[in-house]
Amino acid sequence: MARWRIGAAVLAVVLVVGTIVWWRSHGKESTDDAQVDGRITQIAARVGGTVIAVHIENNQAVGGGAVLVQIDPRDYQVAVDRARAELADATATAVAAQSGVPIARVETGAGVTSASGGVETANASVTVAENEVPVADANLVAAQARQREKEAAAVKAARDVERMRPLAQKDEIPQQQLDAAIAQADASRAASDAAKSDVIAAQGAVTVAHQRVTQARGAASQARGTLDSAKTAPEQLKVSEAHAASAEAHVKQAQAALAQAELNLEYATIKAPNAGVISRKNVEPGQVLQAGQPVMALVDLANTWVVANFKETQLKSMRPGQKAEIEVDALGGRTFKAHVDSIAAATGAKFSLLPPENATGNYVKVVQRIPVKLFLEPGEDPEHLLRPGMSVTPTVVVK
Repeated sequence: MARWRIGAAVLAVVLVVGTIVWWRSHGKESTDDAQVDGRITQIAARVGGTVIAVHIENNQAVGGGAVLVQIDPRDYQVAVDRARAELADATATAVAAQSGVPIARVETGAGVTSASGGVETANASVTVAENEVPVADANLVAAQARQREKEAAAVKAARDVERMRPLAQKDEIPQQQLDAAIAQADASRAASDAAKSDVIAAQGAVTVAHQRVTQARGAASQARGTLDSAKTAPEQLKVSEAHAASAEAHVKQAQAALAQAELNLEYATIKAPNAGVISRKNVEPGQVLQAGQPVMALVDLANTWVVANFKETQLKSMRPGQKAEIEVDALGGRTFKAHVDSIAAATGAKFSLLPPENATGNYVKVVQRIPVKLFLEPGEDPEHLLRPGMSVTPTVVVK
């Protein structure tokens, strides 16, 4: 009888314990293949140079924007000063080029107008000079005719004197008539000489008229050349505008070079991109860094989450938003409230270096695990006790 009572008591205890275990595990999924994850930023040098100061130590908490490492900035300051000088020179050149464009534009229109007027004036001068030539030729012909007339009169007067002189000696004609003939002969010779002078003057006028025509035609040709040159002014204006555009492009290049130099100077001071804790510091004063060389890691403890690798058989009822509890081994089993954020798009095996190829060889079914991302509820870890890499046991309430 006593044994029966003991057996009944043990059975009752087993039933109670089993009921409790079943009740607590019913509608929940748990795994011990999980760990804390977080943002770990590798801090690297953006520019090379000699380290002159290190302001942090391992495991030191820093705020966002805190100065971590200082690289010697003198070389980069010199580059900034040089870039500023080059920008000032390019700006001055661009201003000069831009100011020349309106001047060239005005000179273009004025030059064509002035050259066109010069051609018209020169052509008019040619016409006037060419009109003077026939007049001068006519005056020369008239002067030559008068010369011949005067020469004929002089010859006739001289012959009259020669005929009268013997008659006067014989007193057949009065001496007065002979004197009158001599005077007439002298007057005719004077008139003939004057006519010769008029012919010479007329010849000179003809020569001058031809010279004026030649000069006028030369001036007209020069004026046409000036007009042709003035007509090329629009092309010269395009050249001026191209020079101005090129100078403006050089200004932008100089501005970009200055901006890059200023960035390099800024990069000489390595700052924390966000708040966190320094880890794996491997930089000391006097060390020469190369661009891209890692110097430390920054762990953001304010933003941690849990990655739980559940079996695929546990995901039937698991959905984003479901509540969960995180049990942390390092904190003596302390639990944190959380929720399911998302379920990975592929199994962990698919992201491995050598994923399994099930289409070859003998196939053995292996239950796969799929990463599930869990976020802690706000205010669950105000002391930032969770560290990336800690082992945890999450339990998700799926029902």
